[in-house]
Amino acid sequence: MPFSKESFGTTKDGIEANIYTITNSNGMMARFTDYGAILVSLVVPDRDGNSTDVVLGFDYLEGYYYNGPYFGSTIGRNSNRTAGGKFKLNGKKYKLQKNEWLNNLHSGPDGYNKRLWDVDYYEDELGQTLAFSLTSPHMDQGFPGELEVVVRYIITEDNCLIIEYEAESDEDTVVNLTNHSYFNLSGHASGDVLNHKLWIDSDSFTPVEGLLIPTGEIASVKGTPMDFTVEKTIGEGIREAMDNDYKQVKAYNGFDHNYVLKTSRDEVSLIAKARSEETGIAMEVYTDMPGVQFYTAAGLHEKFHCKFGVTYKGFGGFCLETQYFPNAMNVEGFEKPILRAGDLYESTTVYKFISQ
Repeated sequence: MPFSKESFGTTKDGIEANIYTITNSNGMMARFTDYGAILVSLVVPDRDGNSTDVVLGFDYLEGYYYNGPYFGSTIGRNSNRTAGGKFKLNGKKYKLQKNEWLNNLHSGPDGYNKRLWDVDYYEDELGQTLAFSLTSPHMDQGFPGELEVVVRYIITEDNCLIIEYEAESDEDTVVNLTNHSYFNLSGHASGDVLNHKLWIDSDSFTPVEGLLIPTGEIASVKGTPMDFTVEKTIGEGIREAMDNDYKQVKAYNGFDHNYVLKTSRDEVSLIAKARSEETGIAMEVYTDMPGVQFYTAAGLHEKFHCKFGVTYKGFGGFCLETQYFPNAMNVEGFEKPILRAGDLYESTTVYKFISQ
């Protein structure tokens, strides 16, 4: 059966949440919940045809009540960090809740990943689609404007997960949507991803200081552990940083940095490729966004008892979150994630899976 809907439990407010399953003819299966428009599971065939779930997460709704790592989450209204929890728009100051030390992370504790979304399922020439929709009221999370949001998850016959974002506001506002899935191409329960090979099509990144806030500089990756323009393992990059006292990585025990992409907002382009030699599963990432946050999840630890009772630990997954640059509203020279009243925000990211 290509599509099914089942109960996933009840929210804290006593409202039923559901889980939706889509399967294509090649053995790819994706599961989503309307609580948070979250990707719960993504099963793809490995080189031997074995089914492998390549995303981290929970198999019970209560796990997503907390979900400190944001497993599989739709992030909005503004992803990543905002310094001091404040920004200016049209000369007016806005304050956001500080939920990561002195800063705002992923729009605060009442994120879109903690909301119950409306859902519609249909099939078209692209594949099978789940369209999640949400109304975010004026001053929700501290942002101006009533925002109508649609996130479409599309499963294609060539093993792509396409994520399409749309949003429209009745006032000028900030919109920077992303998905926060953690990938492990050896299987979500297989341990760390340090042996995964990675290529990123980026010659520069935005260095950070202190609490992972960009300095405003755009720096070359050449000659640094940040350089993934030639494929290498994630572990190689981290070891290189530790051996050479490279503080951008060493200070955070891994990568949690925004890479500057060569993309155009008019075209969806290949920006990264990761692969596991253990399973032969490779993942290509395509986007039209200007940046991608590469995160190696050093902070995962034993309290995260997740799908099938698995305990995730440090470096148990990696994230490639396509988005505008962190703290862009406060940094001169960074492209601003501003959506003008009546305009349509559109963005697409594709994760394509290949068995090699």
